[in-house]
Amino acid sequence: MSPAEAVLLGILQGLTEFLPVSSSGHLVIGEALLGIHEEGILFEIAVHAATLVAVVLFYRRRIGELLLGALRREGSALAYGAKLALATLPAVAVALLLRDFVEAQFESPVTVGWALLATGALLYTTRFTLPRASLPEPGYAAALAIGCAQAVAILPGISRSGATVATALALGVAPLAAAEFSFLLSIVAIAGAVVLALPDAMAASGERLASLGVGGAAALLSGVAALWLFLRLLRSRGFHHFAWYCWAAGGVLLVVLSLRG
Repeated sequence: MSPAEAVLLGILQGLTEFLPVSSSGHLVIGEALLGIHEEGILFEIAVHAATLVAVVLFYRRRIGELLLGALRREGSALAYGAKLALATLPAVAVALLLRDFVEAQFESPVTVGWALLATGALLYTTRFTLPRASLPEPGYAAALAIGCAQAVAILPGISRSGATVATALALGVAPLAAAEFSFLLSIVAIAGAVVLALPDAMAASGERLASLGVGGAAALLSGVAALWLFLRLLRSRGFHHFAWYCWAAGGVLLVVLSLRG
């Protein structure tokens, strides 16, 4: 992968990480269109790590409140942290038990096409659930359900932000509170994926590490902009419109793959 290709894919990752259209699915499509074949998912994890930094920067005040509250043993902060921990467990189980299967799906554009259609169906439900959602944060059962949605979204083409926020809205969590829980949850999930990828990163060549670096920088900058746009769309209640994009992208991808035989 050349530095220019890494920048293009990094921008693609950053823009799609926080919009409910599946960044991992778009990376698979982008790599296929550019004729890039990356062994494993090291690049995908590297650009996800960059957008993780964007989340930390965007929610730094809330993260500080939770950390300070936990140190002071405040009940609300400890309970919120426990919910994040509980919601993380399903993704951990999938990552540990089904890692080879998941990695194989990153080599399959067909999987991405069908998964994008499923993401579109999930997003369209928010047209009906978002106006009624008003809870300030999820309960423990809702947190576990959101975690299960995140675990399914490990598959490329299933949007992590779309699946978790749509699930939270369906369970009555208010839009901005749903987004906050989703993105704070991503910190734990992505950090875990980065730790699992460290052995591969340490064995990577200097040229490959350079591509990871420039791709990550591009993902960070575009990710901050996309996160701001995501929250603005939630406020405007136009979230479900992304379903049409996912349906179109998934349908076109499947047709093209079918014509190629």
